[in-house]
Amino acid sequence: MKKLSIIILTFNHLADTRRCLDALMPVMQRDHTEVIVIDNASTDGTPEFIRATYPLVRLTVNTTNRGVAAARNQGFAQATAPTLLILDNDTIANQRAIDGMMDYLESHPKVGLCACRMTDIEGNVQRSFRPFPGLKGKALSVLGLRLATEKFRVDEEGAIEPYYVIGACQMIRRQALEQVGNLDEAIFYGPEDADFCQRLRQAGWQIKYLPQFSIVHTYYRRTRRNPLSRLGLHHIRGLLHFYSKWGRIS
Repeated sequence: MKKLSIIILTFNHLADTRRCLDALMPVMQRDHTEVIVIDNASTDGTPEFIRATYPLVRLTVNTTNRGVAAARNQGFAQATAPTLLILDNDTIANQRAIDGMMDYLESHPKVGLCACRMTDIEGNVQRSFRPFPGLKGKALSVLGLRLATEKFRVDEEGAIEPYYVIGACQMIRRQALEQVGNLDEAIFYGPEDADFCQRLRQAGWQIKYLPQFSIVHTYYRRTRRNPLSRLGLHHIRGLLHFYSKWGRIS
């Protein structure tokens, strides 16, 4: 019986995907872990490389780019374990962080989703746990800034309780996913992670950020470099849908 399903979304960036899967090999080889890759119609040889190099990976190749939420939902549908880990393909995870998050979920039954600290290659900590994604905060984020009033509760064990954690690394309890439903496919790219965390919180589940565990996230943000690119416009549409859905923009 599988204990953990790791779900990775790919869209080009073969070098990142190779680093990601190579780092997961020690975990991938365990009997109780499965790795599922959903490819969103890559054109750089990513599917062919995965098939030839990683026989333990269960690969699904879409004929079109379905966006983040829809592709990750495909992974959820294929997963068989009670614990799900979604990772971006530009992450470099490790066994200690993965096992640490699994142990934390097992010992904290009210937590529906947890995430660990993420750093860049140089070890700089990234801002991966966040407050409500209001318009002012989003505008500052594009400029590489943040709200001066951001404050988060820290529990007695040192875990942080943010509004949401970004979807580059989220470990999810299947019971919580089944209760609140899949990611919102009306959001092609953008705040699907915040929307999912909001629904978990609304259903009574806790969201936790665990700074004692860490993975690497090389983190390219094309929407920050060009917010009016096609991907940037998808992000804007996703935010508008999010604000309409939840009835607030700040």
